[in-house]
Amino acid sequence: MQAGTAMGNLVSAIGIRAEDAALVAELKAGSEEAFAQLIGQYSQPIYSLIARSLQDPADAADITQDVFIKVFRNIGSFHGDSSLRTWIYRIALHEASNQRRWWKRHKKQEITIDGEFESDEPGESFYLRDTLASQDGSPFDMAIRSEMRARVEAALHEVPESFRTVLILREIEGFAYDEIAEILDINMGTVKSRLMRGRAAMRQALEVREALESEQRAAASKRATEKWLEAAR
Repeated sequence: MQAGTAMGNLVSAIGIRAEDAALVAELKAGSEEAFAQLIGQYSQPIYSLIARSLQDPADAADITQDVFIKVFRNIGSFHGDSSLRTWIYRIALHEASNQRRWWKRHKKQEITIDGEFESDEPGESFYLRDTLASQDGSPFDMAIRSEMRARVEAALHEVPESFRTVLILREIEGFAYDEIAEILDINMGTVKSRLMRGRAAMRQALEVREALESEQRAAASKRATEKWLEAAR
């Protein structure tokens, strides 16, 4: 059974690489249709990756555009040593890193990122991929998911950069450990270590926000009770 699964994965990987090769050949030939296909396939995930990597997500659209300009200009240097997806993500993270450095020098004192948080019921758990992915549902379900998404996004930005990047690539984008190692140019052990520490940091950020939100709810409840008692006198 395992041998069959491994063979199926290998065949799938070979098929994906063949698609990459055809697309890359067209891109190198200057095909506008191929470039439009590339943008259609990767623009949204790259935008999401960058938005979650920056201190100011409002810059994500411009940086995403820069990424595809770099891809277009440098496609001639792509020789298939990695998958096209891995190569594009490496460029995206490099551009996000450049923007973070610029932000720290020029805008750190200008922008504050705030986010709300409210904990789940005790014992409940969730996955980042499920929470941050767009999913359909009833208006109520969508509202709840939207609130949870905002809370998780805010907590995610509190995770240290090196851990957050691995967390995003693994839990949200679904990259394998070896792909993450290739994108970030680090060894597999470092990937697993950063992922473990990123998960711990994320859990801590959520717990801190839970405690803060609990205090705020208690204070609001106390004020409402005092106001009601005052009116009843």
